[in-house]
Amino acid sequence: MALLALRDVSKSYATPQGRTLVLQNIDLQVEAGEFVAIVGYSGSGKSTLLSLIAGLSTPDDGEIRLADQPITGPGPERGVVFQNYSLLPSMTVFENIHLAVAAVSPQLSRAEQRQRTEQWVRLVHLEPAMHKRPHALSGGMRQRVAVARGLAMDPQILLLDEPFSALDALTRAALQDELARIWMEQRKTVVMITNDIEEAILLADRIYPLTPGPGATLGPDIPVTIPRPRLRRRLSLDPAYQEVRRALTEFLLKARRYAVHTKSTLQAGEALGS
Repeated sequence: MALLALRDVSKSYATPQGRTLVLQNIDLQVEAGEFVAIVGYSGSGKSTLLSLIAGLSTPDDGEIRLADQPITGPGPERGVVFQNYSLLPSMTVFENIHLAVAAVSPQLSRAEQRQRTEQWVRLVHLEPAMHKRPHALSGGMRQRVAVARGLAMDPQILLLDEPFSALDALTRAALQDELARIWMEQRKTVVMITNDIEEAILLADRIYPLTPGPGATLGPDIPVTIPRPRLRRRLSLDPAYQEVRRALTEFLLKARRYAVHTKSTLQAGEALGS
């Protein structure tokens, strides 16, 4: 049985022009210990999909289950890392992470909570910055804190909402490597959304392409069979990398052409009708 299962999930939002269908007929299964990436264009509904899994919004149709239990709202079994860090500005690195440790492990003594918090600080290599507040950190360091805090919740599944998209290229590459290392150590179930194909291939076991919206849906999953650890400097030379990249690119380009053609056809029909 899959740890996470979405069955025939659809979601729409009200707009001044009426309701807009964002996602439709989403089917997704994620096994325990898997790293799954969802790749799509900006505005295709990726963040909406992650919000549904996180329980921050509810689907109009279909069901979402975690460990065979329906998701009806947010919960500590799902850790979420957002693009914009979402750290508490008045708290230090240690305090931001400790907040998560204390929330999920209130039975531990103060000393045990401190020890566990320091373990997470060490995992993301932030010992020298442990007592600094977010304003004194670089963007990459802030995102390390966010990842550590998400993991400190000890969730069944970690949800990553384009966590590195706001960073410069060098920092993004460094944090991708850090995430790959942490995943190898923790083997936590991860669902990550991204618009970066190379990032998805570097990190994921399987990748789902998401068609452009409105009414976006998932294409067939594409397995990534490249052995781990994956070396960035050699990745593009691997035939498996080239095949996965080709399959994703072809699917997404074809889906976008279809979406543009469909929109143009509908607009032409509306113009004739008027």
